[in-house]
Formats: sequence, structure tokens, C-alpha cells
Amino acid sequence: MTINDYKFAGKKAIVRVDFNVPLDENGKITDDTRIRGAVPTLKHILNEGGALIIMSHMGKPKGKVNAKYSLAQIKDAVAAALGVKEVKFAPDCAKAKEMADALQMGEVLMLENLRFYAEEEGKPVGIDKEDPAYDEAKKAMKASQKEFAKTLASYADCYVMDAFGTAHRKHASTAVIADYFDADNKMLGFLMEKEVAAVDAVLSNIKRPFVAIMGGSKVSSKIGIIENLLGKVDKLILCGGMTYTFAKAHNGEIGDSIVELDKLDVALGVEELAKKNGVELVLADDAVITNGLDFATMTVKPGSEISVAPSNAIPAGFEGVDAGPVAQKAFAEAIKGAKTILWNGPAGVFECDDFTAGSKAIGLAIAEATAEGAFSLIGGGDSVACVNKFGLADKVSYISTGGGALLEAIEGKVLPGVAAIKG
Repeated sequence: MTINDYKFAGKKAIVRVDFNVPLDENGKITDDTRIRGAVPTLKHILNEGGALIIMSHMGKPKGKVNAKYSLAQIKDAVAAALGVKEVKFAPDCAKAKEMADALQMGEVLMLENLRFYAEEEGKPVGIDKEDPAYDEAKKAMKASQKEFAKTLASYADCYVMDAFGTAHRKHASTAVIADYFDADNKMLGFLMEKEVAAVDAVLSNIKRPFVAIMGGSKVSSKIGIIENLLGKVDKLILCGGMTYTFAKAHNGEIGDSIVELDKLDVALGVEELAKKNGVELVLADDAVITNGLDFATMTVKPGSEISVAPSNAIPAGFEGVDAGPVAQKAFAEAIKGAKTILWNGPAGVFECDDFTAGSKAIGLAIAEATAEGAFSLIGGGDSVACVNKFGLADKVSYISTGGGALLEAIEGKVLPGVAAIKG
């Protein structure tokens, strides 16, 4: 069943969205990308004559009620995005049956944060994995998770999964709930369909040359994706903090730069695999360095120095914080002429305005290649933030709302949130 085929008139639809949006200290949304991404699905259900029950998580409350993560803070913003007068709010997602039953066609009800219940994630709380009683606790929690999912399912006639950002988790609301709807009453939303199609375009329908750009601080968090990509891409650009682990693996001097000393052999293994597969591996030859970055404020402390050095010759007391000018040109040149592009992870500490040049050079090169016919997929919160910061969102092919889900899909893993619908 697809969302375009389903007849929503007279039906109540419970929709899993990803409204885990960033809030400032006053509870105001600072980036509504995820809300805007879900709007087409939500409006379609209302326009077709259905009633809407929205469910999501926010933050990591770890199974406990925490006002800091209450979805009540965003219900007015959701109402504005949907163009409705009111979004009704159920303060307890597990005790919303009465409100769901009273919901009229054309009305919208939003449930409180699903993760206020440990059953959502299905992990035992307050017991260590090494405890002999853990296995029994886990079994009991899985049973409770099914009951929680069954309760959520009881609110509606059909289920729509539209939260790609959580599709890699087998949670009550993302996968288990689907067991309580037959095949004709569960489907992917528009956003999910687009995300799945975008990943397919990158991994299954590749137009060459295929260039991937992987950034971020740690090799360890990206190694599965990198290894999978080395069997698919023509060129792989590695940037960001992981650069210094590669430099250190060749006995380079990296000053105070971030490094994973236990992953030096992994870095060398990546280089060997790239060579074996005939993949051009592009690493930064130089770096912008500083001795005074304040990570708390994302500013450079007064009186501190900013300069450029080879990535393998960074002085003591300094750390690499961005790709240098030579690396920026190399990255842009590697992207030029690409027909398929994947970008996940910035080239430096782009949150600080002094260190945006590397990430911006990548973004501009991707935009130029896209204008010349490339399909470009941008994924991961930091990469999306880069694209938005540099005003390039409308100059790339697709911006994914999923971080971990996109990475696991790229890694070749089956996403439970997709499998629960498609079987």
C-alpha cells in the first residue's frame, strides 16, 4: 500500500514523524527542517478527509518524563506549519485513547514524547548488561514494548511511517506498531518514500563518476560506511577530525588535534582497501590550525593564533580545525565532473565562523556539479546545517532528514522501519 493509493476519508491515521528538532533556551525551534519535511504527508491525510494523530520523540529523556523534552513546546509551530487552527495535545502518549476516540475528521492530535516511556526504545532501565538478571529484564521489557505498541495502534485505523531519522531503530512506534495493522493499512509517508528513493539512487542506480565525501571527528564511527563505499565509489574524500588519525598513522605530527590512537591500523587498512579497489582517496594535505578554540562558545579566544600548516606537521599546542587552502582546492577538483555525490560530515569546526572555508568549498563544488547534472545527496545533521548555513539547500538534489538511518542504509543494513512496512 502506498500513501497515494490509500483512502483516508473517514479514517484516523497515526503517523510516526521525526520532530526531534533543536530548541533554544526559551524552547523556540532553531531549525524546523524536520517539521517541514513531514508536512506533505500530514497535509495529504487531512486534505483527503482523514484525522491525524502525530507521534514523535524528542531528545534522550531515557524513559522518564522531562519537561525539557516535552513536545508541548512545538505544537503551535506544528499547527502553523499545517495551516490548522489547533493541534490538540495528549500529555500522556500511553493514555490518549479517549482523546483519539473523540478526534473528528480534519482534526489533529499530537501525542507527548514517546521516549518518556522506556517501552518505546525497549531497553531495560536501571540494570546493567552484566547483571545476571539482565536477560530476564530484557525479555520482560520486550513484552511491555509490544503492549505499548499495541496501545498506540489502538488509536487509529491506519499507520504511516514517515520518520526516516529513526527508521534504523526497532522501536515501538517505528517498527513494532506495524505488526498491529494489516498490509492494506500501513504504508510509508512521502518523506520516507523520497528518502528510500534517494538512497537507492546513490547506491543502486549509480551514475559515474561517483564521489563520496565523508567527514566527522572519528574514523571508528564511519568505518562501516567507508568500507562499504570503497566497493562502490570512484573517489572518496575523507575530511574533518578523522584526517589527523590518518596523518598520525604515517607518523605525522598533529599537535593537539583530535586523534584515535587505537585506530591507526584501521586508517592504514582504509588506504590499502582504496588502493585494492582502484578508488582515488583524497585526504587533506594542509589544515587551518589554532591554539585558542573555545568549543563552549565556538569562538577563538582573544589573542590566540590562527594559521595554516601541513596536516602532518602541526606544532604542539595547536590543533587542526578546518581543511587548509590546498585541501579545499583538491576537494573541489575531486568533486568536479561527478555525476553521483554523497556528502556526510563537515570538513572542520564549521560552527565557528573562522573555520567554515573547508566545508563551504565542498558545498559550493557540490552545488556546481549538481547544476551540471549530478545527483547530490546530503545527509547527517552537520552536513545539512552546513548546506543551510551557506544558503545552498536549493542547489543540491536531496537533503536527507536522517543521520544514523542514512548511514546505516549506506552501510547496506536493512532498516527496521522500512522492513516493517515492506515486509
